[in-house]
Amino acid sequence: MNSLLGIVGSLPAIAMFASTVAAIGASRDVITQEELVRRTQELCNAVVPGNKEPWKKYFADDAVYSDEKGRTLNKSALVADITPLPEGYSGTIKVVNPKSLIHRDTAVLSYDLDETETIFGQNLAAHYHVTDTWLRRNGEWRIIASQAHRYYEDPAAGHVDPKKLAGYIGTYELTPGETRTISADGESLVMQRKGKKEELLPETCDLFFRKGVEGRILFRRDSAGKVDALIDRRNNEDVVWRKAN
Repeated sequence: MNSLLGIVGSLPAIAMFASTVAAIGASRDVITQEELVRRTQELCNAVVPGNKEPWKKYFADDAVYSDEKGRTLNKSALVADITPLPEGYSGTIKVVNPKSLIHRDTAVLSYDLDETETIFGQNLAAHYHVTDTWLRRNGEWRIIASQAHRYYEDPAAGHVDPKKLAGYIGTYELTPGETRTISADGESLVMQRKGKKEELLPETCDLFFRKGVEGRILFRRDSAGKVDALIDRRNNEDVVWRKAN
């Protein structure tokens, strides 16, 4: 009887011990933002040499990856896409500005990537934003979904001969009553529609852009070389405004 009471009396202690062990095991499965960033940087560091191993390790077999080019890849296609940079190319990718939301078995990491690339001595830079969703299964954290996009950046401004600006000046019509005007302000062009003015910066001859606006303004010429239309080019699709005067 005494031995039985002893066993019964020890049950709370056994339960407490089991609970502590379970808690320790669970804590090992918990992931932090710092660890997510470390793993993400490991993935980035593997891009230049074409090291597929981290991508195999950290992406779930059923992962979906959508890149800045508009492609959606499964894990097999994604891993196959990781190849070394060509000879004469080098670069780095750095994870910056990370933010996370971690709840139970799900973690979301949102961050920017600063990319530098050198192509035979010429330096390039690009900036991306990525959101990864990590899922814990059987105590292992893997990425199940990732989406990236590239931040829009204005092109380098070119130069246009101020004497040629007069050829762009005029009123352009989309449909009766819908017009925009082009005028000159010193050595710059100004586009105006319904009271809104925007400076047009030259990229090259007949091709202009607006600061912070994706797309281009292209002036079309007729067979005689005179401007006969303004083309508002958006995502490679054109809205044509014909020159009225």
